[in-house]
Amino acid sequence: MQQIDHIRLSPDGDRLVILDQSLLPGEARYIELSTAGEMYEAIKSLRVRGAPAIGIFAGFAMYVLSRGMSKENCAEFEREFFEKSAYLNSSRPTAVNLSWALRRMESAVRQGAELSAAALEARLLAEAQAILDEDIAMCRSISEHGLSLLNPGDGVLTHCNAGPMATSRYGTAIGPLILGAERGIPLRAFADETRPLLQGARLTSYELQNAGVDVTLICDNMASMVMKNGWVQFCFVGCDRVAANGDTANKIGTSGVAILAKHYGIPFYVLGPTSTIDLDCPSGAQIEIEQRDGEEIRSLWYSRPMAPEGVRCYNPAFDVTNHELISGIITEKGICRPPYTRSLAALFK
Repeated sequence: MQQIDHIRLSPDGDRLVILDQSLLPGEARYIELSTAGEMYEAIKSLRVRGAPAIGIFAGFAMYVLSRGMSKENCAEFEREFFEKSAYLNSSRPTAVNLSWALRRMESAVRQGAELSAAALEARLLAEAQAILDEDIAMCRSISEHGLSLLNPGDGVLTHCNAGPMATSRYGTAIGPLILGAERGIPLRAFADETRPLLQGARLTSYELQNAGVDVTLICDNMASMVMKNGWVQFCFVGCDRVAANGDTANKIGTSGVAILAKHYGIPFYVLGPTSTIDLDCPSGAQIEIEQRDGEEIRSLWYSRPMAPEGVRCYNPAFDVTNHELISGIITEKGICRPPYTRSLAALFK
C-alpha cells in the first residue's frame, strides 16, 4: 500500500504542511499553514478532516504557533497559547479528538512552565509527535481487531471516510479492508458516496482503490439494495464521538445505515480509538451537532445550482446512531459489546 503523507511539518518547523482533502481525487495539492487563522480555516473548510486526523493536526498546529510566540514572559506565553488553542477548538464542535489533542498540548505547556524556551518547544514537538505515533499504533490495532471478524469473500459497507487520510496509516473503519488486502485476503467493499460532501466517493473509494481493495462506489440511497442482495455481511463505520452509553456521532447518514443493517440482520460495527470516547457525555442527546452552509447541498458540486434559488436547506454534518443499533465498538484495546456503559468504562480502568 502506498502511504499517504497528509500531515507533516515543513523542514524548518515553522509551517504545517497538509494534503488539501477538499481537492481530492482530482488534485493532490499540499498547502502550508503558519497562522491560527489559516489553521482554523483548514479545519472548518474540511481541508483536513476525520476526527483522529484533526487531533494530529491540532497537536502540530499548536507546536507551529508556539514557535512564533514570545517566551520571555511565561504568563503572557500561556495566555496567548491557550487563547489560540480555544480559537482552534471552536472550528468544529462535534469531533472530540480536537479538544482532546488541544488539552494535551495545553498540559504540556503547564508542565513545562519552568523550562527554557528551547526545552519547551522540544516538549511541545514531542507531545505532537506522540499523538501521531499513538494514532498509528491504535489504527493498526483497530484494524487487526476488525479483520478478526471477517471471512474471505465478505462484503463490507462503509459510510463517509475513516481511512488513512482521516486518521493515520491504516485508518479505522476501512483499516481492516486495507490490512486484509496486504495479507491477500479477498474482501469486497461498498462505499456510500456520502452526500453532500461526497467523502465516500472522493476519499474512501480513492484510498481503497489505491490499496488494492475490491471497491464498489454506490449512492447513499443504494445501501438498502446491496444489503437486500446479500452482498454485505458487515457494516464498518468510523466515529467522531462516542458517548458513555455507546451512542455514536458520525457523518450524517450513518444512523440510516445502522437502521437498514438492523432490518437485514447485518452486524453494524463502529471503529475508533479510545480518544473518541467521551465518558463525560452521558448519551448522544448531549452531543452538539455541527450545522453547515446550505450551499453544500444547493450548488457545491454543480456548474449551476440544482435547487431553487433561496430554498431553505437543513445541513447537519453529523447524526447520532443509537447504541441499540450497534453490534460492537472496536477500539485499539479490543471489541466492546453491550452494555456499553460497562464495556466502555472498563477501557479506562
